[in-house]
Amino acid sequence: MAGDFVLAIDQGTTSSRAIVFNHDSATVGEAQREFTQHYPRPGWVEHDADEIWDVTLGVMREALEDAGVSAGDIAAIGITNQRETVVMWDKETGEPVHNAIVWQDRRGAQICTELSEQGYDEMVANKTGLVIDAYFSGSKVKWLLENVDGVKERAQNGEVLFGTIDTWVIYKLTGGRAHVTDYTNASRTLMYNIFDLQWDDELLEMLGGVPRAALPEVKPSSYVYGDTDAEVFGAEVPVAGVAGDQQAALFGEVAFEKGLTKNTYGTGSFALMMTGTEPIKSERQMLTTIAWGIGDEPVEYALEGAIFITGAAVQWLRDGLGIIESAEETEELAASLDSNDDVYFVPALVGLGAPHWDSYARGTIVGLTRGSSRAHLARAALESMCYQTRDAVEAMEADSGIDIPTFKADGGAAANRWMMQFQADILGTPVEVPETLETTALGAAYLAGLAIGFWEDREEVKSRWRLRRRYEPQMDEEERERLYGRWKEAVARAKEWAQEAVESPLA
Repeated sequence: MAGDFVLAIDQGTTSSRAIVFNHDSATVGEAQREFTQHYPRPGWVEHDADEIWDVTLGVMREALEDAGVSAGDIAAIGITNQRETVVMWDKETGEPVHNAIVWQDRRGAQICTELSEQGYDEMVANKTGLVIDAYFSGSKVKWLLENVDGVKERAQNGEVLFGTIDTWVIYKLTGGRAHVTDYTNASRTLMYNIFDLQWDDELLEMLGGVPRAALPEVKPSSYVYGDTDAEVFGAEVPVAGVAGDQQAALFGEVAFEKGLTKNTYGTGSFALMMTGTEPIKSERQMLTTIAWGIGDEPVEYALEGAIFITGAAVQWLRDGLGIIESAEETEELAASLDSNDDVYFVPALVGLGAPHWDSYARGTIVGLTRGSSRAHLARAALESMCYQTRDAVEAMEADSGIDIPTFKADGGAAANRWMMQFQADILGTPVEVPETLETTALGAAYLAGLAIGFWEDREEVKSRWRLRRRYEPQMDEEERERLYGRWKEAVARAKEWAQEAVESPLA
């Protein structure tokens, strides 16, 4: 087998990261760069797909340089990506026809309201495991087809291709030879039947007749999709693993047994519970989603609680309000207070996800007094991540009938010791943080490595997981429930605030 390393691309919502892993799963080189966020209207969020590609290719090269290796030393490439974000591009030129519409974008809220009013909710849930919400790709695709001049006709003529970000990156890496995605990303589009494992004609018709010719081929998550173009990457290297960021993190946490649960704290947060080869249909507005597919093995499923804004709330404190200079400051600020002094921040900046699914909720801060300070806002932002996580965990436990014995936490905010202790306290469950916080990238690397035999099997992968720190609950039950009860009151005040802001027509 050529190559002693696996390169993982983690194409996230605000940055692209590349990490070089060795056979021991250790990081030997990495690079990260942020890219531009575009907010053309209230509730709208876009990315420049060309900029994403340029930044991603740049960090790949920088990670190789940091590791002191060349493209020829890489055995395989794994990709993990922001899910649900939509790109459409010209088949001949490879040029995007519009900015990518980001998963956070709410312009499809009215489309989704109309679909629900037309009675599609049950059909969608039965085929996709999802709810009808602007979070998913479907309403974004419908909006692009209907609002960008000539795109629908061009798509029907086979001149336009659609993809989530993984598809776009693979297309560019392979020099336009591969138009593919994996089960996990397809499962987030509102167009893919996660039980029959195929694009669904009824769903495509529901969304205004999405042309099949525009859709990528769907493959397992651990699978050789094609080789990189040597002129693009510097060598022909198999792209062999793909998973949406949250499924990749679940795999990176080696959550291979039924009931194992993790939360990844990024721009948003996503709690996933592995449920095995039998999907569980949620009665509490959790999502049923594909966890992964490994080669020819049966597809495995997960329950998911999608939380739209967590780390992005801290970014807002930094970039929007200017009250902190870095996310790391929040730990000391939160710890400087003896309590939250009844200040709560509901970060519904793009609506609320699971289990509320309220596109019209808006960010709300309650409990401010003359004595409130930036420390209160910082603490409230950190606490909000933990309360929203409990919202999701309680629903998943009820749906599955499984009491989670320990909770795995990863992503950037898992390095915040104050927050992880509060998370354990508000859950009443021990929280385990792994040695490698970037489990999303590690999961993508594992999927790619397994496809080419770099790692032998899941047991070998499992043996490489290492614990960094375990947090035991210290808060008494009465205080835990008092704080959580006040959080729920704050959420009620944030709901259904906006009605028109995300529904503005295209200028």
